[in-house]
Parts: sequence; C-alpha cells; structure tokens
Amino acid sequence: MNREEIMKILPHREEMLLLDDAEATGETAIGHYTVRGDEFFLKGHFPGCAIVPGVILCEILAQTACVLMEDSMREGKLPVYTGLNQVKFRSPVKPGDRIETRCRMKRSKHPFYFAEGTVTVDDRLCASGEFSFAITGE
Repeated sequence: MNREEIMKILPHREEMLLLDDAEATGETAIGHYTVRGDEFFLKGHFPGCAIVPGVILCEILAQTACVLMEDSMREGKLPVYTGLNQVKFRSPVKPGDRIETRCRMKRSKHPFYFAEGTVTVDDRLCASGEFSFAITGE
C-alpha cells in the first residue's frame, strides 16, 4: 500500500507519517521509508553528522505494525505506545538510507497488542525490539 492507503489506517500525518509504503503478508508487515535528509528530527541530531534518532526508528516500527491491524484501526482510533522492551540499536541510519521494517504481532488482547520487529538498511541490522501499544479512542 502507498502513503494514501496507509493514511486510511493510521492517524499520522506530515511530518510524523514515517512510511512510504507497507504491506501485510500473513502475520508479518513490511514497511519502507527513505530518509531524505530534510526531516525535522535530523536538524539537531547531529549537525554535520545526521543520524536518525532511535526513537524515530521505534516509531517507524510501530507504524508498520499497525498495518497488521487494519480492521481495528477505524476513524477516531489512536495507536499509542505502552512499552518498549529489549530494544537494541546496532548500526546508524543516515540520510539517503532506505529503511526496511519487518514486524510480527506476538499476541493481542484488544485493546492491547504486543509485537516485535527489526529495522534494516541493505540487509544490515540497525535496530530491533519488542513493543506494545493500545488502541484508544471512540
């Protein structure tokens, strides 16, 4: 799915919609984002040596996982983080990199969802972790 289709699932908009495309294949969601270099989070992280902050990589993982929950994500619903566990940052992500995320839902008991995922660039592991979130709203 493209950005327009992703926006039908996620409430995120510019500048926090951090997926260019995504797809759900069975129990796994795969997402992509190309770091342009002009993103707001790179302006001060770090001048002269831009590196995507780890928290942004975690956000991209969560947005990818939400693609798996298309049926639960309706108008007025918000996915919010409830926890991050075993998060590890292995290699920096820089402008020009094309991020690929892979997420798998480990378990769920609505409104709580528990997932795990990885962030890679050219098959190089950049980040991994487990995370949980809740679907809130009307």
